[in-house]
Amino acid sequence: MKVFLTGGRGMVGRAIQDHDRAKAHQIVAPTSAKLDMTGRSAVMATVAEEAPDIVIHSAGRVGGIQANMAHPAAFLTENMDMGFNVVLAARAAGVPRLLNLGSSCMYPHDAPNPLHEESLGKGELEPTNEGYGLAKLAVARLCDFVSREQADFSCKTLIPCNLYGLHDKFDPAVSHLVPAIIRKVHEARESGSDTVEIWGDGTARREFMFSDDLADGIWQAVARFDDLPGVMNIGLGHDYSINEYYVEAARVIGWQGHFTHDLSRPTGIKQKLVATDRQTAFGWAPKTSLQDGIAQTYAHFLDLIERGEA
Repeated sequence: MKVFLTGGRGMVGRAIQDHDRAKAHQIVAPTSAKLDMTGRSAVMATVAEEAPDIVIHSAGRVGGIQANMAHPAAFLTENMDMGFNVVLAARAAGVPRLLNLGSSCMYPHDAPNPLHEESLGKGELEPTNEGYGLAKLAVARLCDFVSREQADFSCKTLIPCNLYGLHDKFDPAVSHLVPAIIRKVHEARESGSDTVEIWGDGTARREFMFSDDLADGIWQAVARFDDLPGVMNIGLGHDYSINEYYVEAARVIGWQGHFTHDLSRPTGIKQKLVATDRQTAFGWAPKTSLQDGIAQTYAHFLDLIERGEA
């Protein structure tokens, strides 16, 4: 098939293109320098010109708690514009299928864990990433609306749990939890520091999946698109505490100091674990262990340092 992929230079986009199944398809993945995804006319024209068999929308402005709290308006507007533009362009161009990637930030902050797809839109979102969550929720709703209105256009949404992996962002100003931990622990080892600070008490639980596993799930969804529910979580089905992520990173990196906790810092909600009932029924599960995923990500980080890019 001819696949139009947005966000091809991001962590998920690169994992999709590096996957073995990508070799069987023609992938068109314009960079942001060539196509501004927030400009509707340009997106409409490009999708119409390429006329793909399927669109995979993985582009987005992403970041951790600090970035989301500092720039909520940008996280809302940019992600909503990108998503709306891609969905409407695909519909206008007569593309038969679109696979939209959402986020577990779409779920209400007080929804019971594990987070079931039925609870989407039924409560207020987590304040620390509300802008991003609102945008992702709106795009998923648009997918549902256009699919109902137009029988020859099927637009479905996968909702990944939190992610980490190769080509992740390691800059503390924008990084998510796992790459931030890897950098902090690595720098502690390199500087000879015997302590690393953890925000909060470290008991909050998070579900982080290796990006290569998500790519595998995406290609499975592409291959069996008609079997895919309209909205489906994709994740591990289990989680770890923040403290456990630090401990595993220290084990992989070889740092033997101890951790301190800054209880004045925000940690977000106590748990965010997606339900995987629909994923199990669909017949897919991730394969990478936390230890292997962190080891591969750390090796990539060391490579970036060697090249002067981290």
